[in-house]
Amino acid sequence: MKPFLKWLGNKYAIIERIKATLPVGNRLIEPFVGSGSVFLNTDYQDYLLADINGDLIDLFTTVKEEGDSFIQYTKSFFQPEKNNAESYYKLRERFNSTKDNRLKSAIFLYLNKHGFNGLFRYNSKGKFNVAFGSYTKPYFPEEELKNFYNKAQTATFITSNFIETMEKAVPGDIIYCDPPYVALSDTANFTGYNASTFGEKEQNILVEIAEDLSKKGIPIIISNQDTAYTKKAYKKAEIIRFDVQRFISCNAATRNKVGEVIAVFK
Repeated sequence: MKPFLKWLGNKYAIIERIKATLPVGNRLIEPFVGSGSVFLNTDYQDYLLADINGDLIDLFTTVKEEGDSFIQYTKSFFQPEKNNAESYYKLRERFNSTKDNRLKSAIFLYLNKHGFNGLFRYNSKGKFNVAFGSYTKPYFPEEELKNFYNKAQTATFITSNFIETMEKAVPGDIIYCDPPYVALSDTANFTGYNASTFGEKEQNILVEIAEDLSKKGIPIIISNQDTAYTKKAYKKAEIIRFDVQRFISCNAATRNKVGEVIAVFK
């Protein structure tokens, strides 16, 4: 199943490679759920899905709780008269100011489909600041939303950092981590999608937790870029390497294949 959100680092294209590393277990925990591709395409009894982005978790929770009512409400934002810069920036301002979680969740999806390159980025004040994308006819993912609603009945969604989320793991759980990736270079650094950052310190903490939990019989699988840092950091894990296409650049000519790693701590 495809996720209903555009998302940098979306794992749908490599889901079969990821699934091949996931062992049998009772519950899958994702501390960096993102668009939910792994959740949507696996078959565990239960899921604990977390992200530090509270707006994302509110959207997922609203879809889970309201289903078609929310889907049809959100669809009303996807009208031709709202596909222009003036409407976009007015809705962006409402997103940044409203206290109405239902409205904010609907606008979240609108911004995701109408904003530039599917980015979801906040400034240092925590305000969404992505520019209008100028797409001819943004796609409304009605079928994908319905699929998510059905699957979400097996999931618990929480706004939480990765440390707190991984502390909730017990034997029988599997943890899949898709953290903000290590930069390939200083000029290609993309470490987060909110006002905070996820740097080398956080990467190191994630590895330490993975090593500790794996000793307790809880398998941890981590996706990242194939860099000198990850070669060293994941030395105690089983490593799967392959090439993937990156889509961060706005210039199609510079969207080259780069190395991906899946590190399995078990």
